[in-house]
Amino acid sequence: MGVRFEELAWRETPIGLISLRRRRDPQLDVEVYEVKLDDEYLMSSLFPVAEIELARLGLAALSGQGLDVVVGGLGLGYTARTALCDERVGSLLVVEAIEDVIDWHRRELLPFAAGLAADPRTRFVRADFFAAVADGSGFDPREPGRRFHAVLLDVDHSPRNVLHPAHAAFYTPDGLRRLAAHLHPDGVFALWSDDPPDADFEAALSEVFRTARAHVVAFANPLTGGRSANTVYVAQR
Repeated sequence: MGVRFEELAWRETPIGLISLRRRRDPQLDVEVYEVKLDDEYLMSSLFPVAEIELARLGLAALSGQGLDVVVGGLGLGYTARTALCDERVGSLLVVEAIEDVIDWHRRELLPFAAGLAADPRTRFVRADFFAAVADGSGFDPREPGRRFHAVLLDVDHSPRNVLHPAHAAFYTPDGLRRLAAHLHPDGVFALWSDDPPDADFEAALSEVFRTARAHVVAFANPLTGGRSANTVYVAQR
């Protein structure tokens, strides 16, 4: 019998204690990887569907080859890894505020994200995504002013339920305009949310982007035996 619970990594950060743990779920007979911030669960490998769809839906709106993509928030790596499965992606810049999270992937602690760090298209940038948007510095410190074809964001629980009060301004029309300035014409911004579609946020997206749509992503919930849902917003310049 294997170990039922193991804390793989942890670190005190400006927003709290972040930890990565692995446990064996005896009921489901699977290994579960979870990220916690203090006592709050941020993500679980039991529920990767919407994180995967964030990449698929965001990139589906684009045409052409050699796409330059930003992923904001690395987490368990599902969104970034799925983006790399799209052969049209030429470069992937992963913006993550916590160095330890990047280190999890460099050390390959997450088997389902294997190959992410080693892929030559991937580059990690340790930075605050929201600060990079707010101050206009952009996402690539090697190339100030660089524009991208897609920005895929999964950090906060939702536009209304943010991990830090400083993030709230990003979800306003002014914040979204600053984000859009880092996109090519016809570029895409896609966002994961744990909440149902938010009409006010959809209105803010529509004020800035040419098109905006909220996709409800439903999936089986093995803990309840029922179904749950997240939202993926996709907006295009």
